[in-house]
Amino acid sequence: MRIFMLKLLLAMAGIAAITGALALGGKTPDRQTVMPLPDVDAQFSTPEMASVELGRLLFYDPILSGNRTVACATCHFPDFGTSDGVSLAIGDGGIGLGPKRKIDPENLPEQRVGRNAPALFNLGASEFTALFHDGRLEADESRPSGIRSPLEDNMVKGFNSILSAQAMFPVLSPDEMAGHYSENEISTSVRQGQLTGEGGAWELIADRVSAIPSYRESFSTLLGNDREIAFTDISNVIADFIAFEFRADSAPFDTYLRGAESLSPLQLAGMDLFYGKAGCASCHSGQFQTDQQFHAIAMPQIGPGKAARFETHNRDIGRMRVTGNPDDAYRFRTPSLRNVALTAPYGHSGAYATLEAVVRHHLNPVQALYAYDRTQALLPDFPGAADWNVLDDPVELAAIAAASELAPVDLSEREIMALLAFLNSLTDPVALTGRLGVPDTVPSGLPVAGGR
Repeated sequence: MRIFMLKLLLAMAGIAAITGALALGGKTPDRQTVMPLPDVDAQFSTPEMASVELGRLLFYDPILSGNRTVACATCHFPDFGTSDGVSLAIGDGGIGLGPKRKIDPENLPEQRVGRNAPALFNLGASEFTALFHDGRLEADESRPSGIRSPLEDNMVKGFNSILSAQAMFPVLSPDEMAGHYSENEISTSVRQGQLTGEGGAWELIADRVSAIPSYRESFSTLLGNDREIAFTDISNVIADFIAFEFRADSAPFDTYLRGAESLSPLQLAGMDLFYGKAGCASCHSGQFQTDQQFHAIAMPQIGPGKAARFETHNRDIGRMRVTGNPDDAYRFRTPSLRNVALTAPYGHSGAYATLEAVVRHHLNPVQALYAYDRTQALLPDFPGAADWNVLDDPVELAAIAAASELAPVDLSEREIMALLAFLNSLTDPVALTGRLGVPDTVPSGLPVAGGR
């Protein structure tokens, strides 16, 4: 909580300083000059509170990880904007939380997690039909399960939503939650390809939860029967918790859209730029500032990337890894900008430490790629990590640059500051702290992720 309050106060102080130092002049923009503005019409799921409260406990409980040391909240903690405050996380094999997380000398991780942990805001809204930076999990009515994923259809039966289905990936990832190959029963099952069915990783996780009387009782009450707890039951309640806890549609910008004049003159000027000259809304559209599509904007690639274990390179080709279409190379999902002022670092690999830096990247992506300042990366110490392989490869760097589809934009320093002021108006303090907050204890008796 102390970290969150410090970040929030710094953000507010920054805006106050900008407001005092700048005067854009001219008439304050009104709703006509910045049209079209989005409608405040997002549709949200409405989960049962019993499910939300049970999901909260499991979200913060390390019982779901192979070595019982990593929870969902380890990489998605409220103090860090529901991410973890670093460019690339240390999942299994790490000690601590956020930027203070370090390698456990008794359980050395194999590598950093390949991509930046995304924020969780508004994922219960119906418009979020694809998840992960490359959209590898998508709602798809043409599939028997209603969900398209890299896994077989029989693996996604029983999930109530794609938000629930996304929970199947981290628990099966050695770098995130499962653990090193063969060092525990869950990682052993993953290594052997036993994910579902009898003796599979999901069943082993569900058995752990079932063995805890409090969880067993809560699920029986919620489901109204005494059947065995399935992994999908666990992921469904976690999804309900995320949808409830991190809903963010009460920012000053939302209030403005609902008819109240709650933005400062500088924020209004930034809004005019966002929906006008700067062209931000061409991708960051809708109430939550995302078109839910995929774009290549020459983002610097750091760390291990997202590649198969047997591949020796650190390339991350983004959407192309899902579709196989060369036109999708280096495209990544447009992130929502809700609470963006407090969700650093930015980009699919967390390459930018500050909001100003990533905004400046958008003004001339190719130039920014070649001029990238590596001190922007917030990387926990990891001896021997191959963090700069792609940036040190002229051929790969040129390929990233060639794929960029974002034309340069010329903004003055005053306009950049106004744009930053508007982005701060997207901050919803209620969602940042969460509606229920971090529990004091969890039924497993294990240390609560981020416990106070």
